[in-house]
Amino acid sequence: MFQIDQWQEIFATLRANKVRTLMTGIGVFWGVLMLVVMLGVGRGLEQGVTSSMKGFATNSVYLWANRTSEPYMGMRPGRYLRFERDDIEALRVGVPELEHLAPRNQLGGWRNGENVVRDGKTGSFFVSADYPAFRHIQPAIFEAGRFINDLDMRDGRKVAVIGAGVREQLYDPDEPVIGSYLKIQGVYFQVVGLFRSQQSGEEGDRQNNTVHVPFATYQHAFNVPYVGWFAFTAAAEVRASTVEEKVRTLLGKRHLVAPTDKQAIGSYNAENDFRKVSNMFTGVSGLIWFVGVVTLLAGIIGVSNIMLIVVRERTREIGIRKALGATPFSIVYQLLQESTALTAVAGYLGLLAGIALLEFAGPLLPDDSGMLAPPSIDLEIGIAAAGILVLTGMISGLIPARAAVRIHPVDAFRAE
Repeated sequence: MFQIDQWQEIFATLRANKVRTLMTGIGVFWGVLMLVVMLGVGRGLEQGVTSSMKGFATNSVYLWANRTSEPYMGMRPGRYLRFERDDIEALRVGVPELEHLAPRNQLGGWRNGENVVRDGKTGSFFVSADYPAFRHIQPAIFEAGRFINDLDMRDGRKVAVIGAGVREQLYDPDEPVIGSYLKIQGVYFQVVGLFRSQQSGEEGDRQNNTVHVPFATYQHAFNVPYVGWFAFTAAAEVRASTVEEKVRTLLGKRHLVAPTDKQAIGSYNAENDFRKVSNMFTGVSGLIWFVGVVTLLAGIIGVSNIMLIVVRERTREIGIRKALGATPFSIVYQLLQESTALTAVAGYLGLLAGIALLEFAGPLLPDDSGMLAPPSIDLEIGIAAAGILVLTGMISGLIPARAAVRIHPVDAFRAE
């Protein structure tokens, strides 16, 4: 394999037919380039979508009360449900598959903000009442301080945890946050934590512009005795949809909801979305590999056809080699080396061009590109592409090599 004279002969043959070699190499180059670019873009799209969805547990469920749509036990449809604080303990006891349970509420409702005042500065933010367990359902990056804890709940402490967006509007850049006070509807809260959302887009902005206060303190300070909605996660090895159904059934019984009424209690199951996204990108990845390999196959066929022409042109040479004692393996091996050399060089250039194109395109994407992250290629994909190059080079030389082996020395001397 490492005989210098044999490799010199191979490259001399390729140089002797520059146009044919160039056109054949372009087919392989383009196939590898397209495969790398499509895989890189697919990877960037997957990372972008995953980034927009991170920041909350993949097995989390959010569940809220609506109006009933069916009559039940003498009650008319259209009755508005309201979850009570007693439902919290009922869920903990009645649904042991719950891992984390976080009752929630918000001043002004889900869509509305509330004025928050600090040292003459005022901003409209989402004021959310939460349990300590919520940090497991919607994890965030803490830049300072902590989240709400059990002592805050037990003692009814007037403390607050603010998002990065709140800090930007109510504080100077170098001003300390921890220990400062905010006023919400005339009630003062001391800031004990500063966080930044892991999510991007609209949901990330919403989280960064949220002020979290202890649920117990919220109920007493603002005289709100009910629970707005529940956020919870399923225990390990338990489907979130299974737990969701059990929670819906228990709350339905407690609030006299017809078992067939699917509108009375609304819900969002993050596990279903993550499963759909995972399946989608599995399909997208498979499609990209299929299209890329088919494109590369077109280049391989071109290499194989060229090698058949080479065998025809070198019929006399092959016949002489066999007459002088060359074994079929040596002839096959030489042709495989030629095809592998051609595909490897062209493919490697295509691989480098694809990586360079992705590296060049990445910085051009705006920071708020949304669902598309900078395209990239993993090391495993690069190794796989290199393996494909070697394999395709060998495959492209097999048919011409078999044709060369069948040449009889006597017939070779008669060839024109």
